[in-house]
Amino acid sequence: MERTLELACELIRRPSVTPEDAGCQALMAERLSAIGFHCEDMPFGEVSNLWAVRGTEGPILVFAGHTDVVPTGPEAQWQSPPFEPTLRDGLLYGRGAADMKGSLAAMVVACEDFVAAHPGHPGRIGFLITSDEEGPAVNGTVKVMETLGARGQAIDWCVVGEPSSTAQLGDVVKNGRRGSLGARLVVKGVQGHIAYPHLADNPIHRALPALDELAAEVWDEGNASFPPTSMQISNINGGTGATNVIPGELEILFNFRFSTEVTDAELRRRTEAVLDRHGLDYALEWNLSGQAFLTDSGELVAATVAAIRDEAGIDTELSTAGGTSDGRFIAPTGAQVLELGPVNATIHKLDECVRADDLPRLAALYRGILERLLLD
Repeated sequence: MERTLELACELIRRPSVTPEDAGCQALMAERLSAIGFHCEDMPFGEVSNLWAVRGTEGPILVFAGHTDVVPTGPEAQWQSPPFEPTLRDGLLYGRGAADMKGSLAAMVVACEDFVAAHPGHPGRIGFLITSDEEGPAVNGTVKVMETLGARGQAIDWCVVGEPSSTAQLGDVVKNGRRGSLGARLVVKGVQGHIAYPHLADNPIHRALPALDELAAEVWDEGNASFPPTSMQISNINGGTGATNVIPGELEILFNFRFSTEVTDAELRRRTEAVLDRHGLDYALEWNLSGQAFLTDSGELVAATVAAIRDEAGIDTELSTAGGTSDGRFIAPTGAQVLELGPVNATIHKLDECVRADDLPRLAALYRGILERLLLD
């Protein structure tokens, strides 16, 4: 079996549902140590993290990713067991095949081949691997970056192995992500009998005009790299379940996915101004999951675009669409960050899969980036 595919299968066999690592990082560390990487475990809480470096000086290219996967869902509805890698009709099936154990395998094999060809290469190669990307993401990459920062260690270039491709390998590279700002809003009223509304204060009635205004607000116009900022209400909960009781409070959950045209501080201020203008009695909790970031040019973009053109024969599209990734914790340090991985059509789904022959091709893309950044 081809080496990248074989390693991907070994990783898939390990049931590393977040925040479990299930031995994936130890397997990767064993392979990396054999080619001269210094590997360091960085556990925080129940989360496993791996920081590995080869070389002692010069700029560093870091491969970043996660060994944790989302839950399988009903295993009986999978065509084959989710943690039993299965080849069928040219596809590799298994939880994590696309998100992102296939990428991790390709990163390791790319480095093995690169080091074999260039054992005395200039610069440094790093790995930043966590088991906390699919979970709350509080004890993973963010903690490793804080530790590296305290040591004065910086990252120059970072390739995140998230499944970025849409129709074929390499057709889309993520060169940024929107910021994510969540909120829990509780609007307070006075509970009472529905037949005596003058003795109560209905928080649903009070909140609706403000929510309508927030939903219709134009927060910004976006720019060449980002669509306009979007505010979406995801949950509304209120009432006792009875039809004859006015509720005493209303809970609303909402989220902003924001561009670089606006800051999280501005979004908070403008939101609270609307709530205040409508005279609501409310409590508001904010949760900033990550700032917007963009790598619109530079050595990493040039090397990645060239590697895809030469290895895959296509011109890639740079995109900032989609959700968040751990790149949001790395880019604010000044690193150039891109996401490049397999086709994302089946991620988080039943029967998650990846084209088996895409994995060695992905390893070739990663090796091409290494060569262009460290050798040219």
